[in-house]
Amino acid sequence: MNTPVIGVLALQGDVREHLIALAAADAVARPVRRPEELAEVDGLVLPGGESTTISKLAVLFGLMEPLRARVRDGMPVYGTCAGMIMLADKILDPRSGQETIGGIDMIVRRNAFGRQNESFEASVGVRGVEGAPVEGVFIRAPWVESVGAGAEVLAEHEGHIVAVRQGNALATSFHPELTGDHRVHSLFVDMVRANGTP
Repeated sequence: MNTPVIGVLALQGDVREHLIALAAADAVARPVRRPEELAEVDGLVLPGGESTTISKLAVLFGLMEPLRARVRDGMPVYGTCAGMIMLADKILDPRSGQETIGGIDMIVRRNAFGRQNESFEASVGVRGVEGAPVEGVFIRAPWVESVGAGAEVLAEHEGHIVAVRQGNALATSFHPELTGDHRVHSLFVDMVRANGTP
């Protein structure tokens, strides 16, 4: 698989920025809003946005169970910010009715780094990303309280876990799609490529 087809869950959030970053990382990128579109991709990005809204829309659009099934079956998936929350097996402080897809054995705290006006950028060294640290954009970002034995911590910021990988699932608290640095997306594209055709 030279050029994988990677979807971006296009229910809410910064979809366009991920489509651009994936294309720059040598993938065919397309929005995913329906189960039949999900069935056509080799991997999927869960963008930042509002995790409760994304969860409820995924249920409304009939995507939650197909998403869980694909992730369970090993489809590569990458979640940023709200997407990280969606990939957590457990949320420490869920909103009423909030569901997750799961896939990474981690406990995540929502909005852990503060409110919108406390957003910030920081250099983050990410294991598996060569060269200089990645510039992380943290916007109402979660952090990972703890991980299980199967999950690998890829990055920390000020003592808090901000990037995790478990098998074919990758998650970051921050938004690499907003910086013009496509190395984290390239890492994910390589994961999809290594996974082969579904």
